[in-house]
Formats: sequence, C-alpha cells, structure tokens
Amino acid sequence: MSLHGKTALVTGSTSGIGLGIALSLANAGANVILNGFGDAAAVVADVEAAAGKDGGKVGHHPADVSDPAQIADMVAYGEREFGGIDILVNNAGIQHVSPVEDFPVERWDSIIAINLSSVFHSTRLCLPGMRNKGWGRIVNIASVHGLVGSTGKAAYVAAKHGVIGLTKVVGLETATSNVTCNAICPGWVLTPLVQQQIDARGAADGDLEKARHDLLAEKQPSLEFVTPPQLGELVLFLCSEAGSQVRGAAWNIDGGWLAQ
Repeated sequence: MSLHGKTALVTGSTSGIGLGIALSLANAGANVILNGFGDAAAVVADVEAAAGKDGGKVGHHPADVSDPAQIADMVAYGEREFGGIDILVNNAGIQHVSPVEDFPVERWDSIIAINLSSVFHSTRLCLPGMRNKGWGRIVNIASVHGLVGSTGKAAYVAAKHGVIGLTKVVGLETATSNVTCNAICPGWVLTPLVQQQIDARGAADGDLEKARHDLLAEKQPSLEFVTPPQLGELVLFLCSEAGSQVRGAAWNIDGGWLAQ
C-alpha cells in the first residue's frame, strides 16, 4: 500500500515499538513526525533511509507528552510544517512495578499522564484536522494489559484499560466518518526495556537463554516475541481501505496470551 501524501505522528518513536512503527510508515511513503528523547538526529536519519529517495519528509518534535501544552505545540508543528496530521499513533509509555500499597504516588501520576492522558490530548487535538480533511487514522498502542491484569502493574494496567475504553468512545464518535480509531494490544515485545528484564534475570542465574525462555513461558504460549515490524504492518493494515470498517477494536497480537 502507499501512504504518499499522508503525514503520521508517532509518539514515543525514538526507540522500540514506536520506532518500528515509524519505519513501517516511512517505508509505505508517509511523512513521519517522530517524538521522543535521545539522539533525534540519528533516528531521523534511520527513518529517512527507510523512506528512500522518493519517500516522505521526516521530522522530530521533542514534546514531553505528560504535558498537554507540549502536545499542543507538537500538533501545531505538524500543522505548520506538514499541513496537518492524518495518522496518529499514540505509543508513548512508561512502566513501574510495585504492589499497590507501596506504589509511589508520583509514579502513578506519571504513568497515567503519559500512558493515558496523552492519548486523550493528542486525539482531541488531531481529530478536528482529520474531520476537516475527511480522512484520518488513530491507532493507540495499548497492551494485552489493557485486557487482563498482572500483579505489581496497577498504574500500567489501569492506564491501558483506559486507553481501550477511550478507543471505543472515539471509534463510536467517528463511526459515520472516514476517521477510524483502534487499539493494538501487544504481548511481550523485545524492546530495549524488555531486554533489560531478560538481562537482569540472566545475571541472577547465569543463563541468559533460560531467562528469555522463562519470561515468555510465563505468559506467551508461542514462546516468541512480537516484533516492532509486525506491529508496524498491523498499523499499515488499519490505515488501509481493508481496515476502514475496523472501528473501536482492541486487536491483540500476543502469541496466544489471551487465548489461555
């Protein structure tokens, strides 16, 4: 498929899942606005390479998505420099693991702000432009933890359940338009953050491969990680005409996690 002429904003896209999705969108010809921390110049260069010489324009905005004012500035940047945002991928997220009674209040507030409230603010700011253009795609990267719980992840699970609820509401509110809103719910994805968990387990018992296997075996029957390119391809499907009647869905891609 071709997304030439469309502009995609992917939050939290300087590494991991977000970067994988951004690369897929660039490869399909879309203009891509990256967002996140780290070495922006290097990531922009990687996405430009994926776009190729006939691909779209690539930009970066450093908004801290826990701040609604910075999200507003990022959307204004997209309108000013790219003519508006056609595809919004709400991906930015953080995690903290702790029992509820010990969960730091400031960590709860941060996770809700970044994992849930940023999805609301980005969506409310991008929707008017999509409606005016008569086309738009909103894809929220939720999690299998938006559909089931796990101990120690109160804020993350609460936020991701909230993302799925918000997805359903926006899906209904845009149901008679050419704007769609859906959520993707990955299981374990081998990102730098997950690799850190594997490394920590491996350091504890001296067997990195066993640590990888055990992490997957706890939840993911396929014993294989979901990959960022696979998530990118699912985003492309939701942007296609074939995905135009997928509305308000929570699409799990989890190696069988939810089938248990």
